[in-house]
Amino acid sequence: MTRVLLASRNAKKLAELRRILAANQVDGVEIVGLADVPDFPEAPETGATFEENALAKARDAAAATGLPAIADDSGIAIDALNGMPGVLSARWSGTHGDDKANLDLVLAQLGDVPDDRRGGGFVCAIALVHPDGTETTLRADWRGIITREPAGTNGFGYDPIFRPDGHDRSSAELTPEEKDAISHRGQALRLLLPHLAAL
Repeated sequence: MTRVLLASRNAKKLAELRRILAANQVDGVEIVGLADVPDFPEAPETGATFEENALAKARDAAAATGLPAIADDSGIAIDALNGMPGVLSARWSGTHGDDKANLDLVLAQLGDVPDDRRGGGFVCAIALVHPDGTETTLRADWRGIITREPAGTNGFGYDPIFRPDGHDRSSAELTPEEKDAISHRGQALRLLLPHLAAL
């Protein structure tokens, strides 16, 4: 069994990756999180792109633990805000991880934007770094529109105000399995599966 570190403390991300591995019958890989390894200094996310941030996190984790490490950086890019919040998604309101404040600020910023110009999408960059320095970076996008009101209680972050193209429910109204099948992170993780299966 090969241990692979997902460089995250987010239990929902860990559960999502484990579900996708199981659903795609990738055997011989055990996913562990940061809570399962000794603490190490984590560099702040200062990259200008999702890819830079994902790679930095995965490099730190692989170097500190000697395990192959996966890290992702994801966020929402809104057309009417010139692609913002982008890499600042988790701290758009000024406080890292305050989902409600971030949602409220985005909705306020889009208050006067007509429905036909409320396009946007989630982006996920995912990096796999081996202890020998080999690196793989992949990216997936999930397009839709930004709604005017939050709906749903599943998911996290901007899920309640994002309605994926082709759907009549918000991301937060989808079941975990429905979301895994189409989300930016689900797409990126599936792109990564051949690399994990080869470990």
